[in-house]
Formats: sequence, structure tokens, C-alpha cells
Amino acid sequence: MAMERQFRLLLLALGAMFAQQTFASIGRGLPAVVAPAVMADLHFDSAWFGTYVSLSALAALTFQLGCGSFLIRHGALRMSQVALVMLGIGLGAAASGNVLLFVISAVIGGGGAAVSTPASSHLLGRYCPPRTAPLVYSIKQTAVPAGLLLAGLLGPALIGGTGWRGTFLVAAAVCLGFVLVLQPLRREFDSDRQPSRRFHLRDFGTTLGTVTATRDLRTLSMACFAFNGLQTVFTAYFIIFLTTHGQDLAAAGAIFSLAMVVALPCRVLWGWLGSGFVAPRLMMAGLAFGMAASTGLLGVFGHRWPLWAIAAAGMVLSATAMSWHGVLLAETARLAPANMHGAATGGVLSFGQVGAFLLPLAYAACLSLTGSHGMGFVVCGLPALLVGIALLRGGGAQQAEPVAYSTAT
Repeated sequence: MAMERQFRLLLLALGAMFAQQTFASIGRGLPAVVAPAVMADLHFDSAWFGTYVSLSALAALTFQLGCGSFLIRHGALRMSQVALVMLGIGLGAAASGNVLLFVISAVIGGGGAAVSTPASSHLLGRYCPPRTAPLVYSIKQTAVPAGLLLAGLLGPALIGGTGWRGTFLVAAAVCLGFVLVLQPLRREFDSDRQPSRRFHLRDFGTTLGTVTATRDLRTLSMACFAFNGLQTVFTAYFIIFLTTHGQDLAAAGAIFSLAMVVALPCRVLWGWLGSGFVAPRLMMAGLAFGMAASTGLLGVFGHRWPLWAIAAAGMVLSATAMSWHGVLLAETARLAPANMHGAATGGVLSFGQVGAFLLPLAYAACLSLTGSHGMGFVVCGLPALLVGIALLRGGGAQQAEPVAYSTAT
């Protein structure tokens, strides 16, 4: 009976976190989907959007480094609700069209979205057996491309009826509404919270120290830097890239959504393979080489390709750069020190946010200097190539003994 209850709670936690991260992904990804309409209305340059994305990533870095104590004090479900509230406020601020409020929306929205993944990892860690963790985490993380898929389809459609400002407000209302849906689950899922826990500035150093103390976690941190940075560039600029090649916003959104469809089964497939068929390091190395190859081809030849070839390259990039999360997060939890799984997750993801901060800036700089999207894709794919080599040199066959998940971070 105890195992049956544990399984039911795992399914409920997985479903709740899948839905929460879907809405968080919609809130985080919608600005990129509607960016062409916003820039046309407010007369912004395309390179400016890279600054917006990087500012959002910088806020996400800060929140992920400091969220460990809040997860312990308030509980993972409560922090998941807080994340959605922050996203809703951020989208509402962006709807004003004011430049200063756009900056505030990047900070609030980026911070809110960043809390979602450590919170869901903390919660699933209580109920998920280590052996099946790569698959379970991969299923949960399919919420990210699912949210982006919905944003790519619904964003352009809503713009036609409500304008881009109304589209932001609708998304904000949906995020805030789902906060209420999660509330009945809090009694069970936040039963491990420790109200006496206090936040300290040294928590930032503790989180970083957790992942810099060992070679394996340092390698995963560098992988997260390259993978998350490239993912951010892809989601931020692919639609803009398509519109510069003569596609209207609806067609570009549809192609973007098609690429996100590919990421859904790939995340589960990579997680299933990483659960017992392929060593996680080898799996991540293969994905890294796939990212480097697809960005290189898209960057060098994309401006000469027909639309179907660009879409195909985008799907390959989505199958790799949008689909690594479950394997990396499960491997992070496996390698984390005892009672430090949440901190390790936040630490590794914080390096990912550094990538999400720096690589869009590098892309924007390439775009400003050359006037072409191609060089940006090439430059942003190079870190993935280097990480793939490092993962292979580190040895993909070595596997540590599985560790039991803890409720602490």
C-alpha cells in the first residue's frame, strides 16, 4: 500500500509540475513569439531583443542561486505558485509598452520562470526512484517545448484579435489563474517545508560551491552553460530569423511550433535511453555534437536554403538544444552530495543562466556587426562543440552508485 501511495503521489506531482512548467514556459517564451509585432510597433531594432533576453537570464541567475532557502522554508509547491505570480506581473508590465516597464518585466518574468525548475526538481525528488529519474525528469521537462509550442500557435492568433498588448494580458491572467488550481495540493506537497529556515547571503556561495567542488558537477555546469545558452538563442531569434526571410508572423510561429513538436518525444526518448541503455555522459555528448552541427549548417547555409530546409534544420536543433534537460537534471541529482540535491540543481542551472545571459548578447553583437543571423548561430554553437568533446574525454561509461533523493536542498 505504501508503494502504491508513493506511485500515486509521484504521478500527481509529475502532472502538477508538468502543467505548472507549461504555463511558465508560455509566459517566458511568449515575448520571443510576439517580438516582431512589438518591435514593429515600438520601432525597436532586432538586436535589442538580445539585450532583453540577456537581462531576463541575469535575473534568472540571481533567483536560481538564491532560491534554495526559500524552497526549504516555504515548500516547492508554494514557490511554484510564486513563480507563476511573478510571470503574470511581468507580462502585465510588458503590456504597457513602456521601455522601463519592459526592463522590469524582464527581471520579474525571468526570475519567476527560473524558480520553476528547481522547485519541480525538489518536489519530484521526494517521490521519484533514482533508477527512473532520467525518464521522469524528461517527461516533466517536456512541458517547456509544450509551452513554447502553444505560445507559437496561440500568440500570433491572439495578436490578430487583441494585439500584442492584449496577448500579454491574456497570458498573465492564465498564469495567475493556475496558481489557484495548485492550491489544494499544497498540504501534501509542502509537508516537508521548514518554516524556521532563513535566507542568508552566504546561500549564494553555498549553491555555487556545491557544483564547483567536484569535476563531474563542474562538467555538467559547463554543459548547462552551453546548452541553455543555445536554447535561449534558438527560442529568442528563430522566429525573427524566419520573418527576415520573408515569412509573416503566423507562418513563422507555425514553423517554430513544428520544431517544438519534435522536442516533445525527443525529451522522453533521450530520458528513456539515459535510464539504462546509454550512459548519460555519452547521451549528452551526442546531443552537444548535434547542436553544434545543426547551428553550423543553419548559420553557414541557412540564408540560401528554401523554407523546408530551414524548418528541417530548426527541427534538428530543437531535437537537441530543446531536449537535453531531463538527462542533465537527473545526472545532477545523482551526482549531488547527500541532502544537497536542490542546491546542486540550482547551482548547475545557474551556469545555464550565465549561458542564457552571454550567448544572446554574443548573437546580438554578431547581428549588429554583420547584419546577418548566420554568424550568430555559428558562434553560439561553438560552446556545445567544446562541451561534447569534454564529455567524451570525461568517460561516458563511468556510472556512480545511485543515491536516494532527499527532501532537503
